[in-house]
Amino acid sequence: MNLLVLGLSHKTAPVEQREKASLSEKEARALLRDLLASGAVSEAVALFTCNRTEVYAAAADLVAAEEAVSAAIVEHSRISLEELACARYVLRDERAAAQLFRVASSLDSMVVGESEIQGQVRAAWELGAQECATGPILNQLFRQALEVGKSVRTQTHIGAGSSSVPAVALDLAEDVLSDLPGRRVLVIGAGRMAEATAQALVQHGVHEVVVANRTVSTARELAGRFGGRGVGFDRLPDELVGADIVISSTDAPHPILGPDELGPAMAGRPGRPMVIVDISVPRDVEASVADLPGVALFDIDDLERVVEANLNGRRLEAERGEGFVLGAVQGFSAWRRGLSAAPAITSLRERAESIRQGELARLDGQWEGLSDADRRRVEALTKGIVNKLLHEPTVRVRAAAEDGDGDALRHLESLRHLFGLEAPAG
Repeated sequence: MNLLVLGLSHKTAPVEQREKASLSEKEARALLRDLLASGAVSEAVALFTCNRTEVYAAAADLVAAEEAVSAAIVEHSRISLEELACARYVLRDERAAAQLFRVASSLDSMVVGESEIQGQVRAAWELGAQECATGPILNQLFRQALEVGKSVRTQTHIGAGSSSVPAVALDLAEDVLSDLPGRRVLVIGAGRMAEATAQALVQHGVHEVVVANRTVSTARELAGRFGGRGVGFDRLPDELVGADIVISSTDAPHPILGPDELGPAMAGRPGRPMVIVDISVPRDVEASVADLPGVALFDIDDLERVVEANLNGRRLEAERGEGFVLGAVQGFSAWRRGLSAAPAITSLRERAESIRQGELARLDGQWEGLSDADRRRVEALTKGIVNKLLHEPTVRVRAAAEDGDGDALRHLESLRHLFGLEAPAG
């Protein structure tokens, strides 16, 4: 049985095409059912996230499986066959396994080290199992993918350091203000980055959000998303006195806050530090504000430098993660090779069990005085003898197959010949 993955991701397709190829849970279930019904694949799992759509399949004929998977994605999503053909990738066997292991380890993510992907891989596997679309090949593959993903996250620092401007702003605020819950945030302007930063702070327990904007209705609309207040720019002096964190993101062509505005505000709140995050370009806050006692000022360059440093650290750790993936691929390949010994081992054990039961049946009439307890002892004794006799040859044959031993095929043929076992079909 062969392994295949066909899909597209942020590396091969723009967001417009990824959106068209995205699958809902209902669509993914229908896709799996149709694939199994086609007879082209024997197992299938559909992995779909905001940055990728991939179908993993086990099949005897990879050419037929590739055609069936492409047709199924087109049938159950909104992407055309031509668009899919331009953006898709097709990987087989060990390369397909390596792809899933890298995905589950977040090595193939848009943001290396992100933590959501493992849950998405597990959910895709569970959905496939619910549709009875998984079997020995994909169950082993996904089980091993989750294991290697966990190893990469726990044994490297691939997830260390924030990887977005809002997350870095949150970290810097926590460094200056030891107790975020109970703090007040003042958002100046209504930029998307300011909104995202405010959202991150709210999720970490800040007490209150006030939005100041030239248009009061816009301020109130944005503040309403956080359960806060919206005010006009005329209220800035009062709001600065009460703010612990200021996030500024306007489209003003020149600074709107300087020492003249912030000096009186800090004088009105002695002993209380203030964190100012200026996300605007050009900057909203004069650089000299950083000289005011109690003020910690960060601009967009400061934040992006921290993000880049964190991502560089993650990239170095990703190189270590690739070593885990390589080992996992080798392990999966050995497991697949071991499957070639399974039919002969199963036939051998079935033959031995048939002989054991036949001999017990033949002698059954001679044991009229045997108690039920004695019969159970004889049953256990004969099973134990058979298992011990077969243990060593089956272990050696399976190990030879897993190791890729050149004599493995000869060992299997000898086993079949010596014990009169039937050769597997095909």
